Amino acid sequence: MKVGFFSPMPPAPTGVADYSAALLPLLRICGAVDIAPSECDIALYHVGNNTLHRDIYRQAITRPGVVVLHDAVLQHLMLGMLDSIEYLEEFVYNYGESSRDLGRQLWEQRARSGADVRYFARPMLKRIATVSRAIIVHNPAAAALVHEHVPEHAPHALVIEIPHFFEPPALPSSEETARFRESLGLTPETLLIGAFGHQRETKRLAVLLRAFQQSSADTRLLVSGEFVSNTLESAIAPRLQHPRVIRTPYLPEPEFWRYAAATDLCINLRYPSAAETSGIAIRMMGIGKPVIFTAGEALDRIPANACLRLDVGPEEEKMLAGYISWLAENREAGREIGLRAAAHIAQHHAAKKVAREYWNVLVEAGQAQPSTNKD
Repeated sequence: MKVGFFSPMPPAPTGVADYSAALLPLLRICGAVDIAPSECDIALYHVGNNTLHRDIYRQAITRPGVVVLHDAVLQHLMLGMLDSIEYLEEFVYNYGESSRDLGRQLWEQRARSGADVRYFARPMLKRIATVSRAIIVHNPAAAALVHEHVPEHAPHALVIEIPHFFEPPALPSSEETARFRESLGLTPETLLIGAFGHQRETKRLAVLLRAFQQSSADTRLLVSGEFVSNTLESAIAPRLQHPRVIRTPYLPEPEFWRYAAATDLCINLRYPSAAETSGIAIRMMGIGKPVIFTAGEALDRIPANACLRLDVGPEEEKMLAGYISWLAENREAGREIGLRAAAHIAQHHAAKKVAREYWNVLVEAGQAQPSTNKD
């Protein structure tokens, strides 16, 4: 069986590209996999919620195969790839004629789509859920969203939850990490908090910065990655000038692990959520770092004592400030949470195990259809 692999690849500025580059050699251990071939027995499409995935999404619709939904909300992909008429018709296709006025309103107000819950509540999955032979997701929240959009007349579409994989990196030594922390102006007692990845409205950076700056403990905050919105960056900029904030651009792999090893706590907030699983959070847990998440169904597979969960609402900022102060004063508690996190990731997210699960889905989907992915 020959598998076609369709995904953005490095240096494309997306976590999906990094994920795909790491998954590809693992799948090739299982069998024949080619990148974007003109012919294949079954295609594996990696789809995310931005226009880097425009052509891959269209091909997944016209030449159905197995789709990996890295985000279970495709609303923003549609806003970026369709014009006003196309968007409105796609919205009506998903939600019925009675939704036409709402669809028109969402198009007209699309500048708000980065943080407006109305857009996240309408993921626009019906078309891809209808045609795909199988849909792979990474957590229970994503699976639930897709199931809601699989029409009754398309029961052949399988929705399979496969964990986001983790492959242990070659980390710097403890001595190298200590020297690096010292170069950043940190003492051994300083709690270094990391917020990594593309900085967008849903990552709650303003909440984090306000909560962080409430603490009088020996803490520093690392904000790493590019802003996806100039408006957001302008709004956040004054707080980034705080003397205890460290700012870096996007970090390539070796540099990311250098900073990750030096970090004591990772903040990974998401609201509104696209039911995504953060590859950065999985990596940080995998190397034994405690992570604070926004509470939600996406975390149902993670043991309660292997991370910290933050409620969205009027107490969010106060609760986050309390977590930061507690972990700054109780370093052993953070290390214990990190050890539990690493044990969970090692058991359930091991790279070779995940690759085998992918391959089993591809084999099943390939056997269930004729070889249609040919020109």
